[in-house]
Amino acid sequence: MSAAAEPLPHAFDDNLAKRNARVLAVAQALAGGNNTVIVSTASIVGSMLAPDKGLATLPVTGMVMGMWVGTLPLGWLARRYGRRNALQSGSLFGVLSGLVSYSAVMQGSFWLLILGTFFGGLYAAAHLSYRFAAADTASERLRPKVVSWVLAGGVFAAVIGPQLVIFTKDLLSPYVFAASYLGQSACAVLAAIVLGFVKVPPPAPVRDDSMRPLGAIVRTPRFVVAVACGVVSYGVMNLVMTSAPLAMVGCGHSVTDAALGIQWHVIAMYAPSFFTGSLIARFGVERITGLGLLILAGSAVVAVAGLSVGHFWGALILQGIGWNFAFIGATTMVTQCHRPEERTKVQSFNDFIIFGSMAVTSFSSGQFLELFGWATLNELVFPLVAVAGVLLIWLVMRKRAEAAAAI
Repeated sequence: MSAAAEPLPHAFDDNLAKRNARVLAVAQALAGGNNTVIVSTASIVGSMLAPDKGLATLPVTGMVMGMWVGTLPLGWLARRYGRRNALQSGSLFGVLSGLVSYSAVMQGSFWLLILGTFFGGLYAAAHLSYRFAAADTASERLRPKVVSWVLAGGVFAAVIGPQLVIFTKDLLSPYVFAASYLGQSACAVLAAIVLGFVKVPPPAPVRDDSMRPLGAIVRTPRFVVAVACGVVSYGVMNLVMTSAPLAMVGCGHSVTDAALGIQWHVIAMYAPSFFTGSLIARFGVERITGLGLLILAGSAVVAVAGLSVGHFWGALILQGIGWNFAFIGATTMVTQCHRPEERTKVQSFNDFIIFGSMAVTSFSSGQFLELFGWATLNELVFPLVAVAGVLLIWLVMRKRAEAAAAI
């Protein structure tokens, strides 16, 4: 066996992977509360502070821009200083996000709010990579399961974030949501404490000639399809979710209804994680990813059908389930595209592409809602899902053809 193909020391330790997955799931529950606070409040606060109503979702776009900008530096920090130190650097920005957003509300500053959500995005770039940290030492058989377990922590984030908003939004009246952002900082501090219990073995020395160029890896069919499914699942979800609270309030529903809608959406995003990994192991990653894309299309059908609270909540719940299947499937495919020594650069590049597409959908979401309305916004889901679905079918047919040729 060549040196390039040999597994690195510590590359596969399923007991350690399971332990880390449990710790990271708790950290994900706390850190994910930051995201749900921002998503539940930023577009509403933005509409109060923005000079133009069409810019109301720009603070959410600020968060996504932070996620996008943070991915490649996070990969560099992980390679240079270790995975855990890289993740803890994100915790600092989680604390800053809440403090700056609090100041923005108190001062009535739209642009300061965007800075606060941008810091929240830098934090999200770190805590969304918890899934890869859990997979670092897992065998190929266990990887989809530990990725799912970490994301399952988001179920609790789905409760922590919206409930934090509901109970704190008027505590510092008339400065709506100011106390919510202070609570957001507290969640980041607790998550950092939990993250300290993650055990990551030091990387083994790697020969320079054992690593393939990034360009060679990203041109492989499996990576192309994995990224396409990740981009569409996250992009579609973000396109609709970003505008959902604003659309609900605009249709006469209460802020509480909007926050609870996001809560049920985030629960639906992460609750299937308790069994998604097992489904992938049993039925195959391509089938579960394809099922997720179909459910995303179904969520758009429900959203177009009406404007009641039930329609909004139903669409958001289906969207969360579809995202879970498609995104965990896409993440699993990415882990199948690289060798252990290549993981940080490939994973960070994957997230860089995905979060870049999210920046586009976040910014365009508010513009589309303002110009064309909620129904047209959801109709954009269909062609995007169709593109990813066609690519996924092409990959499956290619695999079958290769298997038949090898017989």
